[in-house]
Amino acid sequence: MPSTTAVTTEQRAQIKEIVCDILEIEVDEVTDTSLFKEEHNADSLGAIEILSSLEREFGIEIDQVELTRMVNLDGVVAVVEKGLAAK
Repeated sequence: MPSTTAVTTEQRAQIKEIVCDILEIEVDEVTDTSLFKEEHNADSLGAIEILSSLEREFGIEIDQVELTRMVNLDGVVAVVEKGLAAK
């Protein structure tokens, strides 16, 4: 079973800022479970931009299969944690 690397509070804030910047929404509009597509009108291009920004910011590789998990902030954080654990 792969180990997980917990994302720090600071890293979680960075992730949220990246997501909000790309989706062009205010930080206080996004909760841990608000759905990007349904509640914030995100499209698939936005998801890909988020993925590539996270890869650059954290120096990790994220498989595009993970896009299906990146539907809300909690999902994005889980994907980053998996990437950091694999690093």
